[in-house]
Amino acid sequence: MQAELRQKLIEQYLEEVEFASLEELSDKVDASLSTVRRDLGILSNNGKIKRTHGGARLIQPPSEEFNFSRRQTVESDGKLRVAERCAELVSPNQNIFLDAGSTVFEVARKLEEKTPHIVTNSLSIANLYAGHRDIEVIVSGGVIYPRLQVLVGELAVKAYQSFNADIAILGAGGATEDGIMNSHMLLIEIQRAMIASAQQVIVCLDSSKMGRRSFTPLCDWKSVDVLVTNRDAPKALISHIKKQKVEVLLA
Repeated sequence: MQAELRQKLIEQYLEEVEFASLEELSDKVDASLSTVRRDLGILSNNGKIKRTHGGARLIQPPSEEFNFSRRQTVESDGKLRVAERCAELVSPNQNIFLDAGSTVFEVARKLEEKTPHIVTNSLSIANLYAGHRDIEVIVSGGVIYPRLQVLVGELAVKAYQSFNADIAILGAGGATEDGIMNSHMLLIEIQRAMIASAQQVIVCLDSSKMGRRSFTPLCDWKSVDVLVTNRDAPKALISHIKKQKVEVLLA
């Protein structure tokens, strides 16, 4: 692959995830770590990205509206199948934590008939049900993080620590044999509070996230009850996860 094309792919990938490790970029463009380092050096000198310890990030992330809509369309078919399968796991009138992932948003869109009681830090999910008479939505406090349309910070964490849920439905930036990871450190503490306060933890990831190593570890597989992903997820990884006593549902 020519250097110019490789660098373009790196830049496009960072537009999707904002941050990526050297190993993740190496896998993405099928090049050695030393080659990726040289590419990052060139992109950094051109002012397009910023080198970080062990990886790179965008200097100027996409706009808030673009970022969320982009996340909703990437692997959209896979996301929708996962969301449909995940929504089937919810029983009527259950108390549910919903995080701010784009796949979880698709789950929320399919829960209307279940009339759940929802606690969320997602402004998009809150807006989705803002005018619905039969669905109770509690929005966590916190600071608005506009680019992800999410509430973050100590107030958001305390909100989840104050409630108990039948189910927590989470998205993530990646999943490997080690467990679940996320690209945004601001969300990790909130997701951990969701996990601690829920009787059942469901992680929904389209197959593009399976095998991807993201920025910050969230939890190991012992903290997950159910994983919902696509049928084309890596078979070896799925086999390993099942051995961790996680129920795996393929959509």
